[in-house]
Amino acid sequence: MMSKYRSAICIFEKYTQNNLMLSPINNPFNNTFQQIRSIKKHFNQKYRKERGQKFIKIELPNYNQPELGNDEIRLQMKKYGIMPQRTWNERPIYISSTPGIFESYIVPEGDGKFSPITTTGAKQKIEFINKKSKSFIALRKIKGYEENYTTKTFLEQTLDIYKKAHEALCTQKKDEILKYVTETAYPIMIHNIKNKTIIWKFMESLEPARLVHARVTSIVTQGNEFAQVTIRFHTQQILCIYDRFGRVLLGSETVKKDVLDYIVFEKHLSNEYGIWRIHGKIIPDWMSPIEVSSKTYILPKEKEESTDSAVESVAEVVPPETLDKQYDNAKT
Repeated sequence: MMSKYRSAICIFEKYTQNNLMLSPINNPFNNTFQQIRSIKKHFNQKYRKERGQKFIKIELPNYNQPELGNDEIRLQMKKYGIMPQRTWNERPIYISSTPGIFESYIVPEGDGKFSPITTTGAKQKIEFINKKSKSFIALRKIKGYEENYTTKTFLEQTLDIYKKAHEALCTQKKDEILKYVTETAYPIMIHNIKNKTIIWKFMESLEPARLVHARVTSIVTQGNEFAQVTIRFHTQQILCIYDRFGRVLLGSETVKKDVLDYIVFEKHLSNEYGIWRIHGKIIPDWMSPIEVSSKTYILPKEKEESTDSAVESVAEVVPPETLDKQYDNAKT
């Protein structure tokens, strides 16, 4: 009876080993365990010895060898099938100017036409004083970044920038224009000046330049501050534009014109080397429309006359009477 029970255990062990259910260590019948060597596996028992001698050959790196050149490194990477790593260059972002005018100055209607003595001019003066509270706070910040700041010298500086920017536009030197104009105003300023001759002269100031609006704001991060100041210029200028054929498109070289401009100047305050440059121009809706330049075109080529001379020459050589005679002869 005992031998039969033992044989039953062996059968159970064989079943568990084939099905990988229990290991001999965790087997509760470990005392009566009999290892069976003739288990059918997925590999051939004939090459068991050769299979046990298999190993992976690894080439260990030589840390004592000298530094390799670029060509040798390339050959090694090609040998091991390693793709060359792309050089990643992070380009720093530099914001030299803002994309537009923030909190634009609202020009009072009829400015430059009414004197302070009239009622309309007096109202404009009162409105200007009431709106200047925020500008005082912004000017206080600007004075904190600029040493020896005075309103008189600042207005003289802005007028000088205004003149030099227009003189640089006449010469059409792009690098020189960018010294006095921001990257936002640059494409607007140089638009449609190709193949044109511009003559501009500053004659005099009818009224002294006046600071009417100032704002300071932070861009991207707190502390990266930009300042924008609106200056009112009331001047006399001469402007004349010639096309590539030497014909006058706009203005005159002899006629002076009164010009009222509200120019916005910008400076990157947080930048140690920041400078004041022209950033934009405020054109109110009530202001008279700008004179549009006349366009010039190349004259179209004259159309060639139709060649009917060959037909006329045939009619002259062979008169119709002879043709009728030939037709009658052919009938007979």
